[in-house]
Amino acid sequence: MWLIDQWAERHILEAQKKGDLDNLPGEGQPLVLDDDSFVPESLRAGYRLLKNAGCLPPELEQRREALELHELLQGIKETEPEFQEISQRVALLELKLRQAGLSTDFLHGSYGLLVRERFSEDN
Repeated sequence: MWLIDQWAERHILEAQKKGDLDNLPGEGQPLVLDDDSFVPESLRAGYRLLKNAGCLPPELEQRREALELHELLQGIKETEPEFQEISQRVALLELKLRQAGLSTDFLHGSYGLLVRERFSEDN
């Protein structure tokens, strides 16, 4: 066991003995844990720390930005001056995501169309 794990465990046990952990919100409820099984065990604590701080890996940040720009493009006309600039930024982000090995289908709506078709077939 790591030194920090021992230190944390000692403090948790002390808090339990004092009753500091009694009657907390969610007591007795199952924990909702993120699935981080794809992250190597040695990196999980760091990833969790960054996630809780609101930091995203570069690819996910680019994906988020591409989605925002794509939605922005849906609300403006092609004749407006900023349309071309935003369109180029989306294309550049799409290229970066593809180079990183990520799918860019979310920008083209094909998945959404397939889901809608599937649900309409069931009705």
